[in-house]
Amino acid sequence: MFTNKTINPKSKLKGEIHPPGDKSISHRSVMIGSIAKGVTDITNFLNSEDCVATIKAFQKMGVNIEGIGTSNIKVHGVGLDGLKESNDVLDMGNSGTSTRLIAGILAGQPFYSVMTGDSSLRSRPMKRVADPLRLMDAQIYGRKGDLAPLTIIGGNLKSIDYQTPVASAQIKSCILLAGLYADSDTSVTEVAESRDHTERMLRSFGAEITTNGLIHKVKGHPELVGHQVNVPSDISSAAYFIVAGLLCPNSEIIIKNVGVNPTRTGIIDALKQMGANISIENIREESAEPVADIIVKSSQLKGCNFSGDIIVRMIDEIPILVLAGTQAEGETTIRDAEELRVKESDRIMTTVTEFRKIGAELDELDDGIAIAGQSRLKGGDCESHGDHRMAMSLAIAGLISETGTTIHNIECVNTSFPEFWEILSSITNS
Repeated sequence: MFTNKTINPKSKLKGEIHPPGDKSISHRSVMIGSIAKGVTDITNFLNSEDCVATIKAFQKMGVNIEGIGTSNIKVHGVGLDGLKESNDVLDMGNSGTSTRLIAGILAGQPFYSVMTGDSSLRSRPMKRVADPLRLMDAQIYGRKGDLAPLTIIGGNLKSIDYQTPVASAQIKSCILLAGLYADSDTSVTEVAESRDHTERMLRSFGAEITTNGLIHKVKGHPELVGHQVNVPSDISSAAYFIVAGLLCPNSEIIIKNVGVNPTRTGIIDALKQMGANISIENIREESAEPVADIIVKSSQLKGCNFSGDIIVRMIDEIPILVLAGTQAEGETTIRDAEELRVKESDRIMTTVTEFRKIGAELDELDDGIAIAGQSRLKGGDCESHGDHRMAMSLAIAGLISETGTTIHNIECVNTSFPEFWEILSSITNS
């Protein structure tokens, strides 16, 4: 059953919030913890549908994982060669991260695996990871060639030196994880720097991995050792409240313990370029990741042009950046964002379509969006398109609209941020 949510206009947003754990790091902590020796204790794990899909996949391959359904997870790692063939299909739900990264691990296993997911996942491109894994001698078969369900028969991988066709942490991570099982050193050269959570976490578990500019190299057959992982709050989740605090008059929001990995802070850099009053305080490092508190105050933004490397560092946050652009003085343009077309929805098309419904003036470009700025958002009925980031961006739009927004089919928010509506209510009712 689909449910809807209406968000009415608000001002004076106040409060201190604690967004849930980072989705990317939560996924990786279970994956790498499962193939390490010994126990990995994970705190502030993101208990979302996507991350639970990763847990269930490794449980089916013989890994004992405690705490499912909570934010404290204990993974009893089986070592690099300890996974067992599942007697069932591995269902990844809506999670592209689970599918593409676990494909790298499965490529190193001497057994047969099948991965599938929901209708959205089964339409998303897997050729980008299947091709390099085939170069490493894994056998991979998919519907229409490279669509899920994917069959993988792995083992006896050979090392490769691979140049990624696009900047993608999922491609890079898939190859590096497969490289753990290769006969020598495997390297990945990126076209632009993507998020580096995999490299950081592999090093912390004991892998021999080096980075030289855009070249990342991993040594095959390391001994990974389980340890404590404290997952920082997700900057992608924090981004909705950052923009809400900037756009709603007389607001001040403190967002605690947020991961500020420089490969992920493109949204902060972009908003600061637009004149946002954002302070980063109490910077420290936890579990190999930089963490800080973020203080946001209402700001008058100005339009800017964004393209190139910064797009890679904020690809998931672009819909909420578009909302900021609708309220800025002057035009904002976003280019080099073709990757948005192969997310949970075609996010270029859906962002333009849905924001237009509520009064925004913006145009779809082949590789991005042009936003007129200073739009009067009248509000109205909107559709999530089954995309969690679209649903949450439309919710924040409701706060600054004239009559509110009603978002249809909001279940998708549970894939990444089940607590979103509760936290939103906490700062609008304070």
